[in-house]
Amino acid sequence: MGFTIGGIREIRSGSRRRASECTPVAEYTGLWGWAVRPGARAGAAVGASGTRECSCADTGCGAPGAHPLEFAPEVPAGATLDEVTKAWSQFPGAAVLLPVGRTFDVIDVAETAGSRALVRLERMGLPLGPVAATPDGRAHFFVAPGATAELPQLLYRMGWDDADLDLRGLGAGDHITAPPSDLGGLGPVRWLRPPALDTAVAPPQARLLLGTLAYICHRLLP
Repeated sequence: MGFTIGGIREIRSGSRRRASECTPVAEYTGLWGWAVRPGARAGAAVGASGTRECSCADTGCGAPGAHPLEFAPEVPAGATLDEVTKAWSQFPGAAVLLPVGRTFDVIDVAETAGSRALVRLERMGLPLGPVAATPDGRAHFFVAPGATAELPQLLYRMGWDDADLDLRGLGAGDHITAPPSDLGGLGPVRWLRPPALDTAVAPPQARLLLGTLAYICHRLLP
């Protein structure tokens, strides 16, 4: 019939790989209500500088393995597993990227500061959304959309506008790499606080977290 035992194993292995790739994507779209964009992958390091190749094939890529694939359509929020599988099969191995500025913005801080702030915020009983940690030492706090535009004014009101803080907002037009995808060949992104049904599409207002985040970022300055 044209099949061998080895061929059958390869087909089954390929099916398992596709399932393992598509299940997290379907969870993001179907359970958490987030759109997802296929992203580039970083290849092996090249040259003395250790610069990595990018699957986008642009030799001058400024963010290898850390940006959306321009030609890959977005998988919309609400997509089912079958719909995700059909869409993702065109881009096997793509990184999972989440567009920012729709159901959430992101406050980006150093992971050390983020981890300490997370403990304090939990002890204070403040509402919290998902928090992700990246392999390059950053923490991403999901907050209500619009936070990035409001950030300068919020920091001003709290008296942190003149402080040298390692803190920034990510908003409309930005994308973040989602767990369990690899970020730029450095390793996988992971959850410090995973999504939950009550906060995935309704994360907290930035003003509820910002004072604690700014204070700890300031305390940890060298």
